[in-house]
Amino acid sequence: MPQSIIPPAYRQIRAVYDDETITVYQAYNSEIAIPAVAQQSLTASPAFQLDRMTWVKPSFMWMMYRSGYSYKEPRQAHILAIKITRQSFEALLRQSSVKEGRALTSEEKSNSVRIQWDPERSIRIEKLPYRSIQIGIGSKICSQYLSGIVEIQDITETARKLKSLLDEEKDEDAKLLLPTEKVYPLPEELRSSLKMDVVDECLV
Repeated sequence: MPQSIIPPAYRQIRAVYDDETITVYQAYNSEIAIPAVAQQSLTASPAFQLDRMTWVKPSFMWMMYRSGYSYKEPRQAHILAIKITRQSFEALLRQSSVKEGRALTSEEKSNSVRIQWDPERSIRIEKLPYRSIQIGIGSKICSQYLSGIVEIQDITETARKLKSLLDEEKDEDAKLLLPTEKVYPLPEELRSSLKMDVVDECLV
């Protein structure tokens, strides 16, 4: 692809963050989400499974796409905004590898942090010509993620209000509900390992 038509910042982590924490998103059913918020721990419910890969997303709109604004299915009916320490977040990234098609064994999955770069989404969850990061945390590494959590908030009502405004063609009002995501700074060695300067042959 000619350099002149490559979108700027094709692969980029955009997130809500401050000096100490970064917010990621996950969707769960009520059996997991309600106790998680009440006790500020994802493991508050025995229904939370530690034996499978856990996927987190710093992009609010990618979470809206994945969960259908929380309406897609009962197991994604609650959208959680989870603040974790930046130290924990970057430690996970340092253990990661970019998913490139090869199927992993069960042992590899449990011991790995997997990165996918998927098309970012607009407020109406349409594909955008640049990528958003999805982070899959293996079961044997998940405890590192859990120990870095400092706050869990249920933002389902925000997601549903957003969808309601869009259904009413009130896009400008809907945009006011979006969190302010900024480019998350990373050292060059992490940018390289995450393959952030790689551009796919097909943008979307």
